[in-house]
Amino acid sequence: MNGNVPAISRRRFLAVASASLAAPIIVSAASREANSRLNIGMIGIGKQGEFHVGQLRHYRDTVQIVAVAEVYRQFRDRAVQMAGGPGVCTGYNDFREMLARPDIDAVLIATPDHWHAIQAIESARACKDVFCEKPLSLTIREARAMVNAARSYNRVFQTGSMQRSSPEFHRACQLVRNGYIGRIQRVEVNVGGPSVDCQLPEEPIPDGLDWDMWLGPAPYRPFNAVLRPPHNNSFPNWRSFRDYSGGGMTDWGAHHFDIAQWGLGMDGTGPVEIIPPNGKDVRALTYVYANGIPMLHTGRGGITFFGTEGTVFVNRGIIETKPESLRTMPFKPSDVQLYVSRNHHEDWLSAIRKRTRPICDAEIGCRSVTVCHLGNIAYWMKRPLKWDPQKESFVNDELANRWLSRAYRGGWTLPLL
Repeated sequence: MNGNVPAISRRRFLAVASASLAAPIIVSAASREANSRLNIGMIGIGKQGEFHVGQLRHYRDTVQIVAVAEVYRQFRDRAVQMAGGPGVCTGYNDFREMLARPDIDAVLIATPDHWHAIQAIESARACKDVFCEKPLSLTIREARAMVNAARSYNRVFQTGSMQRSSPEFHRACQLVRNGYIGRIQRVEVNVGGPSVDCQLPEEPIPDGLDWDMWLGPAPYRPFNAVLRPPHNNSFPNWRSFRDYSGGGMTDWGAHHFDIAQWGLGMDGTGPVEIIPPNGKDVRALTYVYANGIPMLHTGRGGITFFGTEGTVFVNRGIIETKPESLRTMPFKPSDVQLYVSRNHHEDWLSAIRKRTRPICDAEIGCRSVTVCHLGNIAYWMKRPLKWDPQKESFVNDELANRWLSRAYRGGWTLPLL
């Protein structure tokens, strides 16, 4: 672990975590109902973290935010006040101190991507249910490790690909899955491009920001406000750079490629070939599935499914179909009925109480972010790649397989299960 964390905090964390692991980890629905108020801890309080605080406050009769872990004091103090003040909520600089609290039932993670895997796995080990922002991970190996942790510790794990909880995306996928536009010929997905190396100049570290802890397992580099801006979502930001994120491919890809996978019925697998554009016969990054269906990184915002008998275009708040009648046509009882969620947070909280898997379980988040990472790797390597979705490795390609994981800095490692 990071040597800059005070020893007493580390000892306290390990002692409580060991005690938690010795106790039963399956909590019955009856027990959850008897103790109807869930205690939530937040890790990461930037713009998106504050959004989640606001959303969870809608459920204040059954949920209370009792702790926030954030490395920037200004954001941490603001979140504590939003959650009800110091008498209700406690702020922490180190998320591990927060996880050592046995009274916390579940954790919502809204940190930059390079932190997701360590924090989610540590949360599962501490017997907390997890909501982790999308994209699920920085690498493919991390994503699989997060699924393994959720299963090993029997945790409810919701990935923050919230479009699955919106009616237009649900309807689009149900139309496709039931063959209402015929046999699928191709899918077009429009998101941003891959992340790049970071060459930003050094700037003074703001007062109250623990920059070393913000970097955590990422390679060391000097602070620059582009990476940790004061509550704005302008570009470029940390999502633009390879050490922290996968760029637009993973940012919006974890939404739109996720919906494409749902519509194609590929939640448990993925493409078998990834072909980057070559300026000649391949004009767009192309994924090919085992059934021969191609998915292209192109098109007009959102996702378009092209079938032999029609099309479905879907984006936030928009669904367009050909024929147009499909947009409002009632489904038949005999049709495939996809999981229905009208609110991503509510779905997660309900799954916690019922001990069921939510609409965007860790396995789904893993498969969707893997598609995003595969596209980035093909862009970076500038050549076609063969992928085995069962083994989750590139076929006879040692150089490509080196991209499946990254080295961590300063003693940080993925926690052992």
